Amino acid sequence: MNPSWIADRMHQIDASGIRKVFDLAANLKDPINLSIGQPHFDTPEPVKQALYHAVAEGKNGYSQTQGIAPLREKLQDWVDETYGHEDRELFISSGTSGGLLLALCTLVNPGDEVLIFDPYFVMYKHLTALAGGRPVLVDTYPDFRIDLNRVRAAVTPRTKVILCNSPCNPTGHVADESEVRGLAELAAERDIALISDEIYRVYCYDRPFISPAQFNPETIVIDGFSKSHSMTGWRLGFVHGPSAVIQQMIKLQQFSFVCAPHPVQWAGLAAWEWDVSDRVAEYRRKRDLIVRELSGAFEIAQAEGAFYLFVRSPWGTGSDFVAEAIRQNVLIIPGSVFSERDTHFRISYAAPDETLKRGAEVLCRLADRGPTA
Repeated sequence: MNPSWIADRMHQIDASGIRKVFDLAANLKDPINLSIGQPHFDTPEPVKQALYHAVAEGKNGYSQTQGIAPLREKLQDWVDETYGHEDRELFISSGTSGGLLLALCTLVNPGDEVLIFDPYFVMYKHLTALAGGRPVLVDTYPDFRIDLNRVRAAVTPRTKVILCNSPCNPTGHVADESEVRGLAELAAERDIALISDEIYRVYCYDRPFISPAQFNPETIVIDGFSKSHSMTGWRLGFVHGPSAVIQQMIKLQQFSFVCAPHPVQWAGLAAWEWDVSDRVAEYRRKRDLIVRELSGAFEIAQAEGAFYLFVRSPWGTGSDFVAEAIRQNVLIIPGSVFSERDTHFRISYAAPDETLKRGAEVLCRLADRGPTA
């Protein structure tokens, strides 16, 4: 094969960080897995039954590109009640990742800059590059809060989009009202598109969830069912924002994803009616458990939402500590996968209590002992 066949954009996408972790873990027998970025509980039974019925009833072809009317209308009613914006339209996307890709490709011209907060969800940089944009990282260390002075300093005439995520993967930070309002107002003041990734919206433990759309009506919100209802493989998301942007995203979806999976959209109706508060309470309890188990040996800056801890390595780099943990049969992710720094590692507490306790015991022992010779 001629190497010149590969498009230049593909060389800007580096999968080596995650690949290295899983290469190290390939030979583990029954690992203590604290790396999973999805809920550990199963999809609610009524949601599964709704999918079975949709398939049996023949809802297996294409839907409208913007999604089936019953689900779209139900979600639109909630959006209208929540925000009360005159111009806020909604469509159903093929997962939140699909929504993010459509949003960036709709908004970003080649060479435009997209502000991304570091640490970041690993996909943000690569989707920006795919859209032809240039990711500009805004540092949030050491406490992972949004510092508006740093944001202002990063803005240039080429800044087109600010991409934010609260509750945050990987840090677990939930932005407070001052952070969210300030960011929303800054984006409006500088005429910059603001995309808010709200896939972990329900998982807020110490303060209420606040969306920048409450303060900036032109905010584009990406949301979905993957994390709240353990439907990660079902690829069901939704996007809402100004109609002029949403209509362009729907047009692009027509010529890319076509539509979200049709029978899954009908299951989404059942999911929207399913109360997930018990799951949220369970993860709050698990957060408390894992923080209690680790707090004597590790520095943990934030743990307010989602189901992640972003933990400072007690010695060496984050990658050094992760490599040693994997040798001890504990699977975690180095912070360098999510950041330009290599000082931390990510733990997911979406796991059974026994797994969390076993993993914490090993990690605390490693923190005290240091690397093996």
